[in-house]
Amino acid sequence: MAGGRSTINTILETSANGTTWEKLCKIKSYPALGGSPEQLETTDLEDETQTYVPGVQSMEAMEFTANYELEAYLAVKTKANTDLHYRVSMGKEGVDGVATWQGQHSVYINEGEVNGVREMTISVSPSTKIDVAAPAGAGS
Repeated sequence: MAGGRSTINTILETSANGTTWEKLCKIKSYPALGGSPEQLETTDLEDETQTYVPGVQSMEAMEFTANYELEAYLAVKTKANTDLHYRVSMGKEGVDGVATWQGQHSVYINEGEVNGVREMTISVSPSTKIDVAAPAGAGS
């Protein structure tokens, strides 16, 4: 059997307290859930090539794409610029893992084109490390 997992049933949720979760809106795409660490150079005058050790993990703004609908846009905008907990559940009931972190988001409407679909981007600024784990209650 071939490996790999579908992105079907990936859900973006928010919580004020990290215990009670609510879907923010349906999403079409999600960003990398982490980033490469900065590279700290350790090369000395005896080395023939540059050497490095990992530094702080780099994280950019996390951009989620969603279909634009006024009701969804306004609901997302209502929660913007507020300290929140975020959760991406991958697979039905998070069977493929649940990523959690804290941060704030903003939302904007994307550009349009002929024969296109209106979309919006939710840009999350993470303020904590992203933790990926099995869903609560798994393996119990």
